Amino acid sequence: MPEVALDMPRLWVEFTDPEDDGQRFRCDLTWLTSSWTCIYGNGCQGIYADRPDDGCCTLGAHFTEDADLERVRAVAGELGPDEWQLRDEAVDAGGGLPLDGWTELEDGVRKTRVVDGACIFLNRPGFPAGQGCSLHQHAVLQGKPATMLKPEVCWQLPIRRAYRTVEQPDDSSYLEVTITEYDRRGWGPGGHDLDWYCSGNPEAHVGREPVYRSSKAELVELMGEGAYEQLVVRCEAHLRSVQAAWRTGNRKLLPLLVHPATLAAQDEAAAGGPARKAAIRAAAEKAAKGKPGKAGKASKRR
Repeated sequence: MPEVALDMPRLWVEFTDPEDDGQRFRCDLTWLTSSWTCIYGNGCQGIYADRPDDGCCTLGAHFTEDADLERVRAVAGELGPDEWQLRDEAVDAGGGLPLDGWTELEDGVRKTRVVDGACIFLNRPGFPAGQGCSLHQHAVLQGKPATMLKPEVCWQLPIRRAYRTVEQPDDSSYLEVTITEYDRRGWGPGGHDLDWYCSGNPEAHVGREPVYRSSKAELVELMGEGAYEQLVVRCEAHLRSVQAAWRTGNRKLLPLLVHPATLAAQDEAAAGGPARKAAIRAAAEKAAKGKPGKAGKASKRR
């Protein structure tokens, strides 16, 4: 299915951080109330057509700060060869994890090393523990949220947090924190060249819960518990408006209220689209077999 336009209409809400009067959140209700979910292993085509099994893990992950690097280093040290397919590529003769064994520099920035065309932590198809991110799978097995074990850029995607200082006419200012969709543009100029991308594709808007619910752990980490609670109130109020539009048959308002990819996915499901039926059936079969996904999100694994 085609992706929706990047310049689609969006509804935003602003509120002061309950834990910091000098900070305001600007949140994208269109994205946060959408039905997006990660479909890795359930229809994800990968960002490059010639590597569909990589998902979004082809390029490796850049670390945001030293603490991010050290957290992942500690987790990598816990992984055995039964969990991490490419572990032998990372360890030295003594079994240690030298920095250059599992990371590399790109334009002076430290990132996870790319081995055979994808991130060193990505288990390839055929690996006994299953394909997908070894860090993510370890988080599931440990019963921990991915926010504790994966690089920040990995667990945040496709949620984007951005900052700017807003100057007021009275010479006061505040820090604006935007929470929105990490669409193709978030990848930089090269994002437009990705062969496939999920956040704006109806194929990935098949989640059972809206993003603000399914990504609670990530949003709490990005915003704080108090701000997240305020966000929930506003998202639920917005969804009541959407439900009212459905009930009254005022369908022409829906493109202004609902993410167009979510709307397209709902339309296809209502029409009994074969692609959607197949994706739902595959997800149900995978859940029935008890295969691990992201903690709290059965199908989200990167």
